Amino acid sequence: MRVSDFDFELPAELIAQHPAPERDGSRLMRFDRASGACAHGRFTDLVDHLEAGDVLVMNDSRVIPARLLGHKADSPGRVELLLLEEARPGCWWAMVRPGKRIRPGARLCFGEAGGPGMACEVLEKNPEGHVLVAWEDSGGFWQTLQHIGRIPLPPYIERGDAGATGEDAERYQTVYGTRAGSVAAPTAGLHFTGRVLEALRSKGVRCHRVTLHVGAGTFLPVKAERVSDHAMHEERYELGEETAGALREARAAGRRVIAVGTTSMRVLETVAQRFDGAPEPCSGRTRIFIHPPFRFRLVDGLLTNFHLPRSTLLMLISAFADPGGLAGRERVLAAYAEAVRERYRFFSYGDAMFLH
Repeated sequence: MRVSDFDFELPAELIAQHPAPERDGSRLMRFDRASGACAHGRFTDLVDHLEAGDVLVMNDSRVIPARLLGHKADSPGRVELLLLEEARPGCWWAMVRPGKRIRPGARLCFGEAGGPGMACEVLEKNPEGHVLVAWEDSGGFWQTLQHIGRIPLPPYIERGDAGATGEDAERYQTVYGTRAGSVAAPTAGLHFTGRVLEALRSKGVRCHRVTLHVGAGTFLPVKAERVSDHAMHEERYELGEETAGALREARAAGRRVIAVGTTSMRVLETVAQRFDGAPEPCSGRTRIFIHPPFRFRLVDGLLTNFHLPRSTLLMLISAFADPGGLAGRERVLAAYAEAVRERYRFFSYGDAMFLH
């Protein structure tokens, strides 16, 4: 299967640049996996389509203000750092611009004059051009980062040099995200509000959490020509005892497991592979690449947004749309064509899709 098989035409005006006025005010396309049929409604209709006993699994990772603007200590030229992952206490891997002029030994400074600030030294550079930096005052790192860091937005959300706004700082986070570590939001969860979650719990839906810290690799284009040749990026995950128990009970009782977003899906299917379908509490790193054909062992339903052409996320939902064969790609592309005709909003701030 070729990556070009997952291409489609998307009018630029359907790429959502701002969130809906209300979190739960988005539209919802329902996709029947048995028939490939689509139906249309509002996100709040999700309550009607879930049943008592369903286990809804959400990713509780929170986006950190990972974008830092500063300069080299010996030069006024601008430097931009995008934090990726903490390698060890006080040291982070990061993307840097302009990358060619930043070498090991360079000292980088961030923050406005007269305000809070911090500095780091570049320790090394890997073949991908990412740098490992050591912060000089690692004890105050998180507090200072909250003051001077900015929420990183995906490249298709246009904000200019100023970057994320106050609206983004609030709306590019889920209402239930508590564990800081992502550099991109688990966007399927952005639609949920306290009232929707309460309505689900009142109906008897069991809401549980996993953690997957989303890395910048989620936005990397697939450069291989064949799907099977793509090297998937790696991300940290954790599944706790309470969620593992709820999943085991659901499988034993024949109740549905619904993943909120592709990140939750990747955790659940990673754990299903690791423990032969009987989840246990665990943590680790996953490079799972879900594409047609794929044997799903744990997840029965998926809530997700509308994804980029030729992306690994589009491949994932294509696999889920027809787990018994290879018709999922055609089904999903037909559903996406219908979404375009119906003027659904795409990508992070866009509308939602429920595959069940």
